[in-house]
Amino acid sequence: MANAKEIKRRIGSIKNTAQITKAMELISTVKMKKAQDSANSKKLFVSEAMKVFYRIESGLSDFSLFKEGQWDKTLGVVITSNKWLCWGYNINVMKKINSYINETWETVDFVWIWKRWANFVAKTGNNLIADFSDDFSDNITASFSKNITSLIVEKFMSGEYKKVVVFYNHYVNTMTQLPVARKFLEISKEDIVSYFKQVLWKEDFDALENDLKWEELNFEFEPSEEELAEEIIPFILDMMLFDIILSSKASEHSARMIAMKSAKDNANKYAWKLTLQYNKARQAAITTEISEICAGAEAMKD
Repeated sequence: MANAKEIKRRIGSIKNTAQITKAMELISTVKMKKAQDSANSKKLFVSEAMKVFYRIESGLSDFSLFKEGQWDKTLGVVITSNKWLCWGYNINVMKKINSYINETWETVDFVWIWKRWANFVAKTGNNLIADFSDDFSDNITASFSKNITSLIVEKFMSGEYKKVVVFYNHYVNTMTQLPVARKFLEISKEDIVSYFKQVLWKEDFDALENDLKWEELNFEFEPSEEELAEEIIPFILDMMLFDIILSSKASEHSARMIAMKSAKDNANKYAWKLTLQYNKARQAAITTEISEICAGAEAMKD
C-alpha cells in the first residue's frame, strides 16, 4: 500500500480534476440552454414565413428545388463539433456516414463543418468541396447558416447533385442524441409544412393553418408567385438549416455535459476510495508509532 503522504497527494489531484470537470459540466449546461432558447426564439418569425408560404403555395408546382438533380451524385453536409470531450458525439456521425454510404452505394461529396475530421473524407475516398470549420463557433448566427445554404442551393441548382443529405446528431433530450442522415434537397411542400409543425406548438400551428385556409386569398402578386418563391423558399431553407445546426449544437453540449458529469462523479468516487485508503494508512502509521512507544517504554522499565 502507498504511504499516506502519496495517497494524500493523489486525493488532492483527483479533487482538482473533479472541480474542473464540474465547471465544464456547468458551462455545457448553459450553452445547451442557449442553443435551445435560440431555437425557440424564432417561432413568431416562422409563423410569418408560414403565412407567406401558404399564400404562394399554388404557384409552386414546378418549382426547381422540388425536383431531383440530374447527376447520380450526393452532396453530404456534415455537422460535428469543433472540440473534444463529448463522448461518442463525433464518432456516431462518422458511423452514420459509413452506414449510409454502405447501404446506398452513392458517391458523396462533402461540405464539412468541423476541422478535425477532414481526414475522414480522404480515408473514405470522397471529395471535400467546402469547409466552414473556421467560422463555426458556439455563437451561431443565422448569417452563418445562410452562407452554407447558399452554397448548397447553388450546387443543387447546377444539376451536379441528385440530392443533398445532412449528417448530424439530432437533439431529442438531454440524455438522447440520435445520429441522422436527413434529406435536405430536393425538398417538397410537405417537408416545409412538416418543418413549420416542428417549430411551432401544435395548437399554434393548427390555429394558424385554419386561419389561412379561411382567409380570402385575393392577392395580386408583383412580381409573380414563381419569382417570389425563388426568394422565399431559399429563405425557409436557411431557417431549416439553422434549426439543424442549433439541434446539433444542443446535442454536442448535452453530450459534453453528460461526459463531464460522469468524469466528475467517477473522480469523486475514486477520491472517496483513496480517502479510505489514506485513513487506513494513517491509522496503521499511528498504530505502529504507538507500538514503538510502548515497546520503548517497556524496554526502559527493564
